[in-house]
Amino acid sequence: MQQDLIARARIWLAEDPDPETRDELAKLIETEDLDELASRFAGTLQFGTAGLRGELGAGPTRMSRAVVIRAAAGLAAYLKDQGQAGGLVVIGYDARYKSTDFARDTAAVMTGAGLRAAVLPRPLPTPVLAYAIRHLGAVAGVEVTASHNPPRDNGYKVYLGDGSQIVPPADGEIAAAIAAVGPLDTVPRPGDGWETLGEEVLDAYLARTDTVLGAGSPRTARVVYTALHGVGTSVLTAAFDRAGFPAPVLVAEQAEPDPAFPTVAFPNPEEPGAMDLAFATARRSDPDLVIANDPDADRCAVAVPDPAADGGWRMLSGDEVGALLAAHLVRRGVTGVFAESIVSSSLLGRIARKAGLGYEETLTGFKWIARVDGLRYGYEEALGYCVDPDGVRDKDGITAALLVAELASVLKEQGRTLSDLLDDLAVEHGLHATDQLSVRVEDLSVIADAMRRLREQPPTALAGLAVTSAEDLLHGTDLLPPTDGLRYHLEGARVIVRPSGTEPKLKCYLEVVVPVASADELPAARARGAELLTGIKRDLAAAAGI
Repeated sequence: MQQDLIARARIWLAEDPDPETRDELAKLIETEDLDELASRFAGTLQFGTAGLRGELGAGPTRMSRAVVIRAAAGLAAYLKDQGQAGGLVVIGYDARYKSTDFARDTAAVMTGAGLRAAVLPRPLPTPVLAYAIRHLGAVAGVEVTASHNPPRDNGYKVYLGDGSQIVPPADGEIAAAIAAVGPLDTVPRPGDGWETLGEEVLDAYLARTDTVLGAGSPRTARVVYTALHGVGTSVLTAAFDRAGFPAPVLVAEQAEPDPAFPTVAFPNPEEPGAMDLAFATARRSDPDLVIANDPDADRCAVAVPDPAADGGWRMLSGDEVGALLAAHLVRRGVTGVFAESIVSSSLLGRIARKAGLGYEETLTGFKWIARVDGLRYGYEEALGYCVDPDGVRDKDGITAALLVAELASVLKEQGRTLSDLLDDLAVEHGLHATDQLSVRVEDLSVIADAMRRLREQPPTALAGLAVTSAEDLLHGTDLLPPTDGLRYHLEGARVIVRPSGTEPKLKCYLEVVVPVASADELPAARARGAELLTGIKRDLAAAAGI
């Protein structure tokens, strides 16, 4: 077995086109680091949520040029099998380690396969790539990004010609085509022949961004903004300038792209400490709100002044921002369907139904939300918002930021705040309190064990609330295709448990709904909601053995 492992590593080493990963693997072979080699060669990096994502390094279970070339060759073969030979593939990339290399390798493989390839002019937000696919009439798009993952990670997100991320059966068919790719030296990779796009595609995206705003709406909100060392700064500031908002105050330490993400433990605005520098900047400049994008700027985080919060600022949850934007669009008189994933707050459904609008729930991910017929607005609790589905059929942290700033400006003219509107929504629809139990693991078997335990011994009550129904989503429902997840309905609450599709995490999404008759009852309702969420989290962790 040892000799077989080293033999496989030597075969991979002989094919690897990257000097860095070749040196890395050669050292592992030389020192006979069998544990590390076994990890690197324990299968292949799986084509999961919209594509690939993983730790950079040598070997088939890591993100590397060798893995990306195979992925690109498989995607090219799939597109040709679909009758798209000669079609255009647009390629975007962020500022992470190796992103430029992966984008160039993809362009070379597409060109060598007889497709046309066009690469965005520089590291840009993922929504610019999603826009460019439809704008340029491409048959597919690739974005090299690991979104908000740790610095050591990178990824490969695939879109088809409708501008949406891939879903079954395309993902499985592409995975099969990747597995069928032969030795890398059989994959043609010319040194040129693809197009590097100019700024025109970005200009076209920016020209569309302010169409998400109401004609003549107030644009007075003052914003502190952080890109969290990602690629959002130049595009967001340009969008705010076009729309006529005051120039955002930048968090200087995090404004420029830096793949090391030196000021944060995780480059995700949801993670503890990620927003500390933004809040420090806000205390100096006294803005109306704080806005953050994740590193590829497809997510948008919002914080509001709150004297009761530590440091004077409170992060809004993705569900709170999702409800605020929905209420704002309703008051502007939009028509169409509102959609969200099953892990997001049920408040959106109440807002849509009261407004007489269509409403749909989908599986987790914008690859599903974006495909809802007649979609006008979609959101997911993980800070993702689609506010211009005709332009970007995916989450877009730039246009979402514009819409949040517009709403804050409208409320500011009325002498009110985003917090005041949240209070109104709680009185109108009930207080929808949400939380998450999220467990990051080193050993993926911990997740499998927890899911098996919950399936074999499902809880009958959580926090004293009886479980009124339980669904194993692995079997699908009348409205949802199968997925690995569990959904529990309780008296006044809902719980969903699922493995993350992009990180080694088990995620449990909790929601309780507390009726509120008047604003005077809000403090007691919030206390009750927090108490129930704490109890559900405690009892669910015990039931899952985590």
